[in-house]
Amino acid sequence: MKVFNTTGLCLPQKHYMVDITERVLQIKAMVDNGDYFTINRARQYGKTTTLAALETNLSNEYTVLRLDFQAIGKADFADEESFVKTLSRIIIKKAKNTAMPNKVEQSFEDFAARTVERARFNELFDLISRWCEQTEKPIVLMIDEVDSASNNDVFLDFLAQIRLMYLERYNSPAFQSVILAGVTDIRHLKSKLRDDEQAKVNSPWNIATDFRVDMSLSSEGIKGMLDDYEGDHKTGMNTARAAQLIHDYTSGYPFLVSRICQIVDTQLVPDKFGSLSDAWTKDGLLAAIKIVLAEKNTLFQSLIGKIINSNYLKTIIKRILIEGASIPYNADNEDLDILSMYGFIKENNSRVCISNRIFETRLYNYLCSVEETGESSFSNESELAKNIFIKNGKLDMCLIMEHFIKTYTQIFGTLEERFKEKDGRELFLLYLRPIINGTGNYYIEAQTRDMTRMDIVVDYLGEQYVIELKIWRGEKYNTDGEQQLSEYLEHLNLNVGYMLTFNFTRSKEQGVKRVTVGDKVIFEATL
Repeated sequence: MKVFNTTGLCLPQKHYMVDITERVLQIKAMVDNGDYFTINRARQYGKTTTLAALETNLSNEYTVLRLDFQAIGKADFADEESFVKTLSRIIIKKAKNTAMPNKVEQSFEDFAARTVERARFNELFDLISRWCEQTEKPIVLMIDEVDSASNNDVFLDFLAQIRLMYLERYNSPAFQSVILAGVTDIRHLKSKLRDDEQAKVNSPWNIATDFRVDMSLSSEGIKGMLDDYEGDHKTGMNTARAAQLIHDYTSGYPFLVSRICQIVDTQLVPDKFGSLSDAWTKDGLLAAIKIVLAEKNTLFQSLIGKIINSNYLKTIIKRILIEGASIPYNADNEDLDILSMYGFIKENNSRVCISNRIFETRLYNYLCSVEETGESSFSNESELAKNIFIKNGKLDMCLIMEHFIKTYTQIFGTLEERFKEKDGRELFLLYLRPIINGTGNYYIEAQTRDMTRMDIVVDYLGEQYVIELKIWRGEKYNTDGEQQLSEYLEHLNLNVGYMLTFNFTRSKEQGVKRVTVGDKVIFEATL
């Protein structure tokens, strides 16, 4: 029986996985065209699985030399000779199943064993060129985990040799294609390692073709994986709905997709659900998402670690999430390029947005936890009063908003002009988190997050609650907000919504009132 896999290489015969045939064919077309390129994607984004599938697909037409630079130790990058010897040994080992000519193989062995005469890059690449000339099938070089080599000059010299081979490929035999896979976009390495002006401009990998293949998993692809699972387990799940919900929260991030499915398959029965049929439902998937949001794993540790180590990156994330800043997406902006490279952000209609709901919520939780240190009395108030907000397993959102207003007034006093909308958003999330923590979760509706309004969607024991946060800007603006919230409720098939308005006018009336907009009921709270 197959299983869902979240550690390392996924194999179709052993693991439930999305069919990536179309992706592989797109990459093969680049190989057929003779492109040299980099597959740089965030951690656990399916790079190794893609390379393995690509190797299988190419093997009939090409000699595929797939290397993993994790096999090369730090000492092997100490100097050119050490690297050439180690690389020669690895090539010999990997090429055992290829039709490498005997004389070429012997030459590689001589390089690996050389003790008197030093092994040099130019000699190694002359030998590679001879191999390319004598082989029956064109050679494709793949290097995985190239990040492990990206912080030293020897690797840059290696790239420079590949670049030279590429530029002279019409006069001298060369690799058909070279594919480098890792998190870091190595086209920018030279500017980080070398200070001279020429190095900043002339990257050794400026020959690379742009890699535009979408490696995220579509809802249709996820459905196909779940159909495969359903064929084995007969749970009766609606695979289309389950796939869409998973995609809504993950935006197709491969690790997150597999992890949610893995938790539903292995962790929910019998502790939370009586059977797999009960677990493969909306409630079960939301329970799995809650577990993902709470667990420690290498992906989240890497994600949060980048924020902890860079106050500037944290500031950008906070501007996007809390303030609702609309930042134009510019690939030439180094900070945005770094956030994109590590998987934090993506482009949406030429603007910057967080990659997926799970990342959003995890980052919100982190930012709120940092603020809790400074505003502990504020979050403690909701923690102490938690039980009064839950009635018959449902949240009393009106009461939550009423107590939020009282708590804010008691601790901070009257709302003043210096108050910023982002402060209200941050404080409300800070107040809400302890109430739903451990039972429910929340996300911010990306389409409504801007400087003027933000909708929070809370999932709590199968019920959804939508709260719009905004600043008072007059009656017309308020009426427009009611209509927008009503339309969003219609989209979610909900009849009741909530609005929390921060009002600076002296004539305001604090409290909660009930408003009807069409067939929707909106409870409006004013601070």
